[in-house]
Amino acid sequence: MNKLQKLGGVAALFEAAIYIFAFIFFGAFWNYPVNADDIQKLFFLTNNQSILSIVNFTMYVAFGLFLAVLVLATHQQMKSKAPFLSQMASVFGIIWVGLVIASGMIANVGLAAVIDLSAQNPEQAMTLLVVINTIVEGLGGGNEIVGGLWVLLLSVAGLKATELPKWLNYFGLFIGSVGILTVYPAEILTEIFGLSQILWFSWLGIALLINSKP
Repeated sequence: MNKLQKLGGVAALFEAAIYIFAFIFFGAFWNYPVNADDIQKLFFLTNNQSILSIVNFTMYVAFGLFLAVLVLATHQQMKSKAPFLSQMASVFGIIWVGLVIASGMIANVGLAAVIDLSAQNPEQAMTLLVVINTIVEGLGGGNEIVGGLWVLLLSVAGLKATELPKWLNYFGLFIGSVGILTVYPAEILTEIFGLSQILWFSWLGIALLINSKP
């Protein structure tokens, strides 16, 4: 169990690092020409396909893989003292894992399809891009309901099981509630959820690493 908790702690820290990487990349380095015409947008995507594919893989697929380890580790830690809540949290955690990984695969396959189509029909390529982005956003990029439910239920289980720091669980209740509220399409809610999760994942990772010591 100590080994699994340690792996979960490391995974949580990687989750926080991926969030930081994503905010820095899109905030400082990604200069997508929003106001350009379709030809210029497609030209930009073609020239930046490799880097965007790597970023999508990191943000979604790698994030999902680390999340799977974390979901298993937190369930293992709290299942004896809060079995029902831990199981419910794990259900939504695993669903989130699937949605996140699926988002990344669709984003990269869709990007390749858009670029291939752009050579023959730029207008259809832009239409396909809108469809792909809508699917990715719907699965997990634009709302965080499933992730919010996982964090919320995990925090309630943590309070009952007293296995994690109390204030970490209270903070998790707040983050989970914000995640659920992203059902309303307000970008500020998604940003609050993402920024707050950097601190939450970091705090959770440290707590798991400390608790994993014999």
